[in-house]
Amino acid sequence: MVPEEVSQMAEFGLTIKHDTGGKRIELHCKHQNGLLYVVPSEASWVCSEELLHAHSVAGFFKELMALGDPRIGEAMQRWGLYFRDRPLEEDSKDED
Repeated sequence: MVPEEVSQMAEFGLTIKHDTGGKRIELHCKHQNGLLYVVPSEASWVCSEELLHAHSVAGFFKELMALGDPRIGEAMQRWGLYFRDRPLEEDSKDED
């Protein structure tokens, strides 16, 4: 079994744990505590294993916002969350 890798930002309430088959993102503070699991899926196959969590979370929020449901916007605003999709950076290799 491969030992789990941990990227800790505990002082900011985030801990990312990399294990075989996916990532776990711990979200914790004095008032809330949650665990977000990120595993390979049909929409995340294009991204590297190291960045699977970033790819999946950004893609999820992009798709969630595209639904246009005002309840989603209201809930996000209530929690102080805002998401803006940004253009991808051009890869210099593609220019060659």
